Amino acid sequence: MKGEWEQPKAQSLSPAKDRNSQFVIWSLLLVLSLRGVFAFMARINLTSVMAYPIFVQNFHLTNLDRGLLNSVFFWSMAAFQIPMGLVVDRFGVKYPYAICLVIWSVACVACGVSMSVFQLAMALLLAGFGEAIVVPANFRWMRNSFEERQMGLAVAVYLAGTKLGPAIGAPVAAWFIVNFDSWQVLYFLLAVGGLLFILPPWLFYCTPDGSAQKSAMEKKENVGRVPLSRIFMNPVVLGTIVVDWAYAYFLYYCMTWTPIYLVENWKLTLTEMGYVQFFSFIGITAVALPSGWIADALIKRGRDPVAVRKGFVMAGFFVALTEVFGFMTASRDLAIFCALFSLSGLGLASANYLALCRMTLIPKECVGLIASVQNIFASLAGVAGAILTGWLLQETGSYSGPMILIAVFLISGIAACFFLLRKKWALSIEVSNQTS
Repeated sequence: MKGEWEQPKAQSLSPAKDRNSQFVIWSLLLVLSLRGVFAFMARINLTSVMAYPIFVQNFHLTNLDRGLLNSVFFWSMAAFQIPMGLVVDRFGVKYPYAICLVIWSVACVACGVSMSVFQLAMALLLAGFGEAIVVPANFRWMRNSFEERQMGLAVAVYLAGTKLGPAIGAPVAAWFIVNFDSWQVLYFLLAVGGLLFILPPWLFYCTPDGSAQKSAMEKKENVGRVPLSRIFMNPVVLGTIVVDWAYAYFLYYCMTWTPIYLVENWKLTLTEMGYVQFFSFIGITAVALPSGWIADALIKRGRDPVAVRKGFVMAGFFVALTEVFGFMTASRDLAIFCALFSLSGLGLASANYLALCRMTLIPKECVGLIASVQNIFASLAGVAGAILTGWLLQETGSYSGPMILIAVFLISGIAACFFLLRKKWALSIEVSNQTS
């Protein structure tokens, strides 16, 4: 029986080789982060154009339609999380990752040539399928490549790309719309850029976890035997799902509905909205990087990893609640400040919640599968946030309902983090080829 609290064993390498290995690992991490920029630029492009009146008129979209269209991407990504996690845990990431990247690029082209809501929805479903492998593959690799004292910064670097994507994408999308009356061009550019990342998956097998040397039989034997029933009955996993949901619901609300909220509720222009989104996502990146580094530094000094990361997560959720207060004010400037401050403050939680929920509390042998389960609910939070906000807005004509839901989910996330994420309830697994 192997507990998940054992740290990855240090590599038996000379100092020079060890430095070279660390260089390879961190270089690949930067490549994965850069790929995140492209992926999230594609997501924010759609949400930005949803605030464009001509697009809404041409596609005859109601608020509910906008919510449904914003959620389509997450449907297929959620549906294929567990299959992709099983593929990653059993067979690695080399070929599946590259194939999925090609599919994602094709989907971007399909989005750009779509002439109807149905065509656009089908293209978004394809993009979600292509993106489904990313979380289980990336987090399995990080869990095997970084020690606990490195995880906060490593995850923060990876997340930087997923936050810089919306930061760059929102003003760029607005610029294309305002200056060229086109929302399709960015999709074409992203499709071409996405193909540049087909090579990096091969580098996964060149990192010090020894994947390149393992036979197919060895890889199968090293997969932890954890039935799905045990996963869903485990309080730690349930807690991570609630935390995942709370974080993702707020983040995806900021991505899918905040552009529309700023333009329609506070009468910002598309260009002004793009700048607000830019500084909001730059803010979350700027906060996430030092937060992950500080947490790692505290852990290096002997602090308990779970307690340290839980503190950052709960603090980030508390700061994110200021979005609700921004809506309640009559001041446009204060509302804009709260939009910036709340998303930036969420950066306290960003790297630490993922390090805690995807790696620290999870056995490395089954990170792919459990990360897939967690990401199903994170994806469903994106679906729920997009649809519920659109439905509530259409029924009530106000953002008060969506804001109440944000508060409820963030508070639930704080409670789950405090009460359920505990060492003593963490999963332990059996590895078939392990000697006792």
